[in-house]
Parts: sequence; C-alpha cells; structure tokens
Amino acid sequence: MNESWNDTSPRRRGHLLDVAVVGGGMVGAAAALALGRAGFSVALVDAREPAPWAAADEVDLRVVGLAPSSIALLDQLGAWEAIRSARASGYDRIVVWDAESGATIRFDAADEGRDVLGYIVENALVQASLWHALDDAGVRRIVPAEVTSLSQREDRAQLELADGQSVSARLIVAADGAESPLRAMVGIGTHGRDYAQRAVVAHVETDRPHERTAWQRFLPTGPLAMLPLADGRSSVVWSLPEAEAQRVLGLDDDGFREALGVASDFRLGPIGAVTRRAAFPLRLKLADRYEADRLALLGDAAHAVHPLAGQGVNLGLRDVVELRDTLVDARHAGRDIAATHVLRRYARRRRSADGLDAWSFDALARIYAWQAPPLVAARGVGVRVLDALGPLKRKIARHAAGL
Repeated sequence: MNESWNDTSPRRRGHLLDVAVVGGGMVGAAAALALGRAGFSVALVDAREPAPWAAADEVDLRVVGLAPSSIALLDQLGAWEAIRSARASGYDRIVVWDAESGATIRFDAADEGRDVLGYIVENALVQASLWHALDDAGVRRIVPAEVTSLSQREDRAQLELADGQSVSARLIVAADGAESPLRAMVGIGTHGRDYAQRAVVAHVETDRPHERTAWQRFLPTGPLAMLPLADGRSSVVWSLPEAEAQRVLGLDDDGFREALGVASDFRLGPIGAVTRRAAFPLRLKLADRYEADRLALLGDAAHAVHPLAGQGVNLGLRDVVELRDTLVDARHAGRDIAATHVLRRYARRRRSADGLDAWSFDALARIYAWQAPPLVAARGVGVRVLDALGPLKRKIARHAAGL
C-alpha cells in the first residue's frame, strides 16, 4: 500500500472524505485532480500506479486525439504543459475519404481560426502526467487496492477493500472502465451493441510525411486512421472484423506493410518500419443511468463508444468538467454534494450529450458500412455536399472540439 498515510488517513475507519474516485486511468485521474484542485478532500483508488513515463521509452501503442476542450481542462489542472513539451503532436487538418465513392471531407484549423485542431498524445503520457500532479492537489492515492464491496448510507458511502481496510466518502465516483465492477455492484445496466470488430493498432514509418494531418479512410470492413506522431511516424488505428483482425495480426512485417499500404490507398506512400501490433475489441456500451445513491459514473464506466471519431476520452473529460462544476455549485449553495437531485443534474446533462454523440458515431459507422451501389452513391453525394457547406462543417468541427 501507499506509505504516505497518517492517523487522519481515510483508510482508517471513521474519517470521511468528500470524494473517492475508483479507477486511475486518464479520466479517473483527471477527475481526482480536478476535484482536488477545486478544494474537495479526495482519494484515488486503483489496483496500481501507472509506470513512470520516459522520453526514451517507445511510443505507447494507445494514443488519444485531444480536443481543445480536453486541452483546456488539462491546462487548468496544471498537466498540459508537461504533456505538450514531452511528446505531443499537433494536427492542423483532418482528411476523411470514402474508399467506395471516393468522396472526401476536409477540416482545416485555419478555417476555424485556430492554430491546431487538436493533439495526438500517448495515453501513458497523459495518465502519468495527471498522476504526477495528484500530490500537489492534495489527492491521496490508495494503491494497490481492490474494491470488494460498496455500501451506501444516509450520509456516506463506504468501500471495502480486499486487504480488509475501508474508505468512506460522501460521494463515490466510478471511473473503473467499460466493465465497471462498481456499476454492477449498484445494479446499473447497460445497452448498446458489439461491433464484432477489433481495432488493430501500431506505429509506422511512411515514405511521405504525415503533414500534421489526421488521415481516415472508410473501408467496407471499417475505418482506418493514420494519426500524426511527434517523431514523424503515424499511429495506425485499423478497425476490422474479428477474423480479419486476427489475420492481420498474424502477418509478418512485410505482409502487414503491404496490407496497410493497400488499405490506406498508399496516401502516405509505401509503409516503412513497423512496430509490434496489438488489438482491442470494439463495442458500444451506454449505462442506463449515470448515478445511484452517492455514486456517479463517468468515462468508459458510463459510455464506451466506437473509436472512429476519436472522441471517447474527450467525452470522458467533459464528464469530469460537468461533475466538478456541479459539485462546486452544490457546495456553494450549502447542499450535500451527493444529494440525489445534485447527481441527477450531472447525469441528465452528460447522459444526454454522451448519448447523442455515441449514437451519432454508431450511425456514421452504419452508413459507411453500406455497400449497395445506390447507397454508396447517395453517401458520396452527401459527403460532397457537406464538404461544400462551410457553416455546417464549422459547426461540426466546433462540436467535436467541445467549444
């Protein structure tokens, strides 16, 4: 266990925290840090601390496209400058094209009056930077820890840990992932669908520079994204049906380079050196509720979405902002921060926004899966019209940016 605890430790029975955040990924760590900086007493509970990040390490295979709203939050939390100066790649353009119809839509930072549309950053770097800032915000870390049960009382909730210790808080925040044990403990169900796909990820060198552009091609088998990395390589996120994903993972480097080149239409030229590959399953999973007695869900515990728009973490960080602001307002009004009406306010706002985005991403995936010639032709017309409608395109870009 973390050895910084003293006699006022919330792990000693009777001490009551304002908030205990369970789950120390990017969203959970951001929530703990945001609430700590807002003046709440906070503990972060997780099975392990993230490994220290080092510039000499290979670039993490999992990357995130941080939208301006996420960057603004990270800046408020005092983590962004360390992330940006370490290894972050700004991108100025997004180019999306349809393999079947050839229709293309482009988004350009200059059209939005911005320097960049966003940044591609390693998950590990974001998480490590957030954890590094926890002590300065007064957030207590309880690691390693496994939550075995949750009990809810009139004035508090209590977590029981596998080592026999307990943590009491006015509010429990479940940021423990798409398979959230806490969500199951309080009986919140989910709905959605399994895409029967996996996202194959890797980093590759290309013959031509990535031009600080996020490239995405929609294929009949699923979208392929090639995202710009700070070292000049591109991060590949290639959504494929299960069997095809396994086949691609089994290719040797030469076979993978050729398959990826064909799939990307050689937009960046022949593929050069490649890293190891990995894959993860794609599912749409939305919680039926975002709150229960003295508990709030956020991040993947509340919503796991298709990665085609790269918005999963950005949605989670918007949850963080909404939850922080809701709790601060309740405190200013002298209310219990975990009162039912307080948590329902947070849940109502975020569940509506997250659901709209999640089902929009799902609809986009379905539309690009159309293969009948008349539907492909209609899709192509729609994309070309959208690309020509500057005001509507700017509205879409601002929504994706969280502005």
